[in-house]
Amino acid sequence: MDARLNYFASPTAGKIFKHIMSAGKVLKDSPLPAATQELVALRVSQINGCAVCIDMHTKEAAAAGETSVRLHLVAAWREATVFTEAERAALELAEDGTRVADAAGGVSDEVWAYAAKHYDEEQLTALVVLVSIMNMTNRLNVIAQQPAGDYEPGQFH
Repeated sequence: MDARLNYFASPTAGKIFKHIMSAGKVLKDSPLPAATQELVALRVSQINGCAVCIDMHTKEAAAAGETSVRLHLVAAWREATVFTEAERAALELAEDGTRVADAAGGVSDEVWAYAAKHYDEEQLTALVVLVSIMNMTNRLNVIAQQPAGDYEPGQFH
């Protein structure tokens, strides 16, 4: 499978991605736990069907010590017992923030309150920005049909 666009060869994409990568670095350095960041990035990518990001975030999480059991259960996190309450709150917020078109009103007050119970304002800010950036990057990859499977941990960091 060949991608429709070669983002790496595009001067415009290069300029844009420079800023996206800078934002990603700020998120990595934020007070939102790294494991939560990878789980959320993975779940958003699963919902959006972004194979490139699923490949990337699964491998990054595994390289950082995440267990295969938890990675395999992200897609069915509601029924899984391996996630903390805080992680569950983040995953629920990520799902609602990704599926805004499916629910009138977007993220409910209940989902927000559950997340706010586990994360402070700085962590919530990072979580919301992470969900937003992941949705954007998922769309960039899905629209251009970027092939997946070759990602190496640390490749874009």
